[in-house]
Amino acid sequence: MQEQFIEIDQAYVDGILPRRQPDADKNAFGRVLCVCGSAGYTGAAYFAAQGAVRMGSGVVTLATPEKAWPVLAVKLNEPVVRPMPCGADGMLSREALPLLTALAARADAVLVGCGLGRSEAVTEIVCSLLQSAVCPVVLDADGINAISAHKDVLRQTAQPVVLTPHAAEFARLSGLKQPETGELSAFAQENRCILLYKGHRTRIFAPDGAIYRNHSGNPGMAKGGSGDVLAGMLVSLCGQGIAPVQAACAAAWLHGRAGDAAANRLSEYGMTPGDMLQELPGLLKRYNTREW
Repeated sequence: MQEQFIEIDQAYVDGILPRRQPDADKNAFGRVLCVCGSAGYTGAAYFAAQGAVRMGSGVVTLATPEKAWPVLAVKLNEPVVRPMPCGADGMLSREALPLLTALAARADAVLVGCGLGRSEAVTEIVCSLLQSAVCPVVLDADGINAISAHKDVLRQTAQPVVLTPHAAEFARLSGLKQPETGELSAFAQENRCILLYKGHRTRIFAPDGAIYRNHSGNPGMAKGGSGDVLAGMLVSLCGQGIAPVQAACAAAWLHGRAGDAAANRLSEYGMTPGDMLQELPGLLKRYNTREW
């Protein structure tokens, strides 16, 4: 049987992103928490936080291990950068969990995973944040790796969870190295999660069985940091009150279009994730309250 896809295009995204109210303040556009980074992996946290900023969040808080904090506090101006307890390995320690839980309780959406690294403490933190979630959660990179042996936590939270794996991450999570569309859809339905499966023609699988397909993007985006930008954009849209399935679709399409704009300006060889961040505001001008 031929798969039925809902195709994501400009008209679809236009139906998702609202124009902003003239009298709005920062609280109207969401407070998001990014639990990201570790010593030696500050770039992932930077791109995730800046992706959320560029996508329009009212307040972005980055919670990062204290050994990564000096680098990120200097590089980031708009987000609030909070140092968290960490071990000698530069990754979050168990002592960080109460602080992270308190921050997550005040957030409208939470991103966990970009550059976190892998350890028993990180696994415990990721699982605990999922189980105690009071808002949508986006799991990327090491957040996905952390639950590879604990998929049951996906069904233990009452909040929407969005997973954003590439092929290798999904293989670790599911044991499926070359999954068919039906297997990907079954995973989303069985685990009651939203699955954004990254790659050529990124697809989004909803818990209700709906499947969406994105056509924007190019090979120049296959560089470290690109997925972190996407994760930040996605958590931003969730924090702004957009339904997580729609947020995943809009983020995937806009991410690809930013990549296309960067490739057209700088080439697929020379473009970087930072260039994609610079292209994103131009794509969002169409949603201005009025022309200036």
